[in-house]
Amino acid sequence: AVVSTQSTGRESVKRLDKREALLCVLAESTDEKNILKLVEALCREHGINLIKIDDAKKLGEWTGLCKIDKEGQARKVVRCSCAVVHSFGAESQALDIINDHFKHSVAADA
Repeated sequence: AVVSTQSTGRESVKRLDKREALLCVLAESTDEKNILKLVEALCREHGINLIKIDDAKKLGEWTGLCKIDKEGQARKVVRCSCAVVHSFGAESQALDIINDHFKHSVAADA
């Protein structure tokens, strides 16, 4: 998957507004509460799938905003408030799991 990340969320918001996003992951622990509301509204308005997680440091690690030490542990993790996937790349089992998640969540909301 090709991911745009920005610790402040500005680049992600631009991609959401231009409808260039396929999926958005939002960290609820961000200090920028306006970003939370804006990202949620843009995803809802443009029909972009949204996953919320609890920790901005966890999202930073997931998106590679860290150093990996010799033991394979993440160090110096930078917080990331929002990450946007704008291309999934090749078909994979991980993509199937994500798609299934949203199919089930949409069916549950109906």
